[in-house]
Amino acid sequence: MAIKKTATRVASVKKPAGKAAAAKKTAAKSAATTAVAASKTTAKQPILVGILTGSPNDLPTVVKVRDTLSELGIASEIVVASAHRTPDKVTAYIDRAHKEGVQVLIGCAGMAAHLAGVIAGHTRLPVIGLPLSGGVVSGLDALLSTVQMPPGVPVATVAVDGSKNAAMLAARILALKYPEINQALEKAAMKERARYEQSADEALAKLTAR
Repeated sequence: MAIKKTATRVASVKKPAGKAAAAKKTAAKSAATTAVAASKTTAKQPILVGILTGSPNDLPTVVKVRDTLSELGIASEIVVASAHRTPDKVTAYIDRAHKEGVQVLIGCAGMAAHLAGVIAGHTRLPVIGLPLSGGVVSGLDALLSTVQMPPGVPVATVAVDGSKNAAMLAARILALKYPEINQALEKAAMKERARYEQSADEALAKLTAR
């Protein structure tokens, strides 16, 4: 599989005219709720990571997962489906993911964050849990809800709002199968190390100049 720089496509639906407008609008709204955004490449790179989030309010945090994956050349898609409000859409997406070759699923939710656990209960694919901040305890409830899974139904949980690590963990899982993703991770690690060393050198230089 060739890893290429990905671009972003956001689902959009034009408003139809005539008597069929209401029906088409309802169908479009349902589709938009299920698949909000996907990354793509000119080579029609297959979606390898499915990112599910329980609320559209969480998209600003969740989109960072997709963007990090895109930087590594990994195609992904974001789906809005709630474990509590629309559980049928969660299971429907999991079924579609199995058929379309998605290989890692990420569940993102806050407060009573059962989404990742529900996903893990319906698949044998690797599931990553991304607890989101919010509510009265700033994400602690979401963290505990996501990480405390029963034996045999694992969810690999990252830190609260840990969008980048959720993406990087998904990439490391995929790197076991795709050497090109492993190479992309190596380049990203080298870039991050160079950035860190430059930042440290600049900080020490300022301290010495005092």
